[in-house]
Amino acid sequence: MKYKSVFDIIGPVMVGPSSSHTAGAARIGLLARNLFGGQPDHVDIYLYGSFKDTYKGHGTDVALIGGLLGFDTDDDRIITAYALAEASSMQVQFIEMDEERSHPNTALLHLVKGTERLTVEGISIGGGKIEVVSINDYPINISGNYPALLVFHKDTFGTIARVTTILGNNRINVSQMNVARKEKGDIALMTIELDDTIESAIIEEVRQASGVDRVIEMKES
Repeated sequence: MKYKSVFDIIGPVMVGPSSSHTAGAARIGLLARNLFGGQPDHVDIYLYGSFKDTYKGHGTDVALIGGLLGFDTDDDRIITAYALAEASSMQVQFIEMDEERSHPNTALLHLVKGTERLTVEGISIGGGKIEVVSINDYPINISGNYPALLVFHKDTFGTIARVTTILGNNRINVSQMNVARKEKGDIALMTIELDDTIESAIIEEVRQASGVDRVIEMKES
């Protein structure tokens, strides 16, 4: 495993008490907000495993809400996240789930604002580090530590080539790429992690490519 800084080893500066249950949860909430493109009106948060068992005592609930409000791990406002969510008209509901997931520290967030919907499943793997393992039920594996593009596209010949050609023509280096689909010929999801932040004009060029349905930019956390 590669570490970007000493904080990847000893954990982030954070509101306690737990790097896994508090800092990791805050980062899951913040990443979900960034993927959604802003603050949702309503969020259903499904908690699994250890998150479900200890979320009130370890501050997982306030950390998730704080992240959804845009707070980073060291923001003191996390402590009052319930009141701040109510003041900003963001409704949050926690649902305790008994079924097992692939990781004991799992939260699945369903974000809603008007007609917009997004489902993000994140896991906290220790030391404040997280991974997103699914988006809208498409299996993925991204950390949020690097810029990325999530490209929803028609599962047809040539779409992937068109997107990668755009990136190549603009000298954008791809560090990792994955493609997931639910059914052949349906909408698929390209997950493209990049070495550097991508310019909005290039994102728009990808968005306009034939076969592309929707593009979400994930900025480095």
